[in-house]
Amino acid sequence: MAEVVVGLESALTLQEKSTHYSLEEIIPDEDVQQSSKLKCFTFDDLSVATRKFHCDNVVGKGTYGRIFKGWVAETTGAPSKWGTGLVVAVMRLNRRIKSHEAWQKKICLKKEHRLLVYEFMPQGSLDKHVFRRDSYFQPLSWRIRISIALGAAKGLAYLHSPEANVIYRDFRTANILIDSYYNAKLSGFQLAKEGPEHERTHVSADINGTVCYIAPEYMATGHLTKKSDVYGFGVVLREILTGQSVFELLRAREEGLVSWTKSCLTREPTILDVVDADFQGQYSMEAALRASALALKCLSVDPKSRPDANQVVKELEQLQDL
Repeated sequence: MAEVVVGLESALTLQEKSTHYSLEEIIPDEDVQQSSKLKCFTFDDLSVATRKFHCDNVVGKGTYGRIFKGWVAETTGAPSKWGTGLVVAVMRLNRRIKSHEAWQKKICLKKEHRLLVYEFMPQGSLDKHVFRRDSYFQPLSWRIRISIALGAAKGLAYLHSPEANVIYRDFRTANILIDSYYNAKLSGFQLAKEGPEHERTHVSADINGTVCYIAPEYMATGHLTKKSDVYGFGVVLREILTGQSVFELLRAREEGLVSWTKSCLTREPTILDVVDADFQGQYSMEAALRASALALKCLSVDPKSRPDANQVVKELEQLQDL
């Protein structure tokens, strides 16, 4: 019976700090070492928990393989009766992937079975709700969307803190997951980079990320800063406010994202036309203008003019009271 070491790992919670494991904490040597912070499962346990990785239990496809829904006992992690205990998402590595380098950024596993266990997020990703390409997803209210934006900002502020010092590098709507209580949690840390140290202002990195969410200065120079993440947050906030994907916007218009945001989200008559119609009667004009102004600040071409993540958190906390 092959044993696999996997982490019962939550996506980074944004309402409060959650445990975040670095590669060094999990893998002190080339081989996986058992850690008190990680739950050790067997392949057979996870096979039972997911009904032998049955296709009916596939809930998504990640970069490295399929993701299956399963059930385990909350205290022991042993497979439990379907529908009881703790629901988890189990990612199974696609065996056709030759290189393990990117996979090891999430966690290193041993032997031929490569699995990773996550907290299951029943509400899926934010983009499914905001863009509503599937009738299954109901529109989110203004209050809930601002709360989700605040949660995402808190997560980003934690990543940027001296304690974590991480540049996320892929802040986008699809990477914000939502739990049963509509708390936001960040996922997708494959592109994350350690932030600058000492007197350095940036790290140099190959240009990588999701088109339209990448900050212009990073695209032009490869210089990555924490303000690059704030630009991505600005794109997400614009999508939250308008209910329109940035990809659809830029396909339909010749003008750039910043130009459109500046022209549409700063004048009262226009803002009523572009803010998501699902919000009708749910917000004050002051709240809409302040949220729009915050998005515009985050999208500033000059990174020095963008707020930092802590400032974004403060502004969104004030918006909740309007």
